[in-house]
Amino acid sequence: MRTKLGTAQAITPSAHKIARILYHVLLTKEPYAETVFHRCDERAQRRAEMRLRKQAAHLGFQLLPISTTEQ
Repeated sequence: MRTKLGTAQAITPSAHKIARILYHVLLTKEPYAETVFHRCDERAQRRAEMRLRKQAAHLGFQLLPISTTEQ
């Protein structure tokens, strides 16, 4: 983030992520588990993809996945 946005702008998303983690831990009174936030990140990724697909369809385009193969 820092290389893309700069130091000052990279602090905000990092602080937001830490705040989300702290809020969840305090709310549920469960120990910290990385899997919970991994699922949240996956859901956010899916929502962003759906938003892009809808926007592309609105503009008359269709998005196609690019298959990546490791050799």
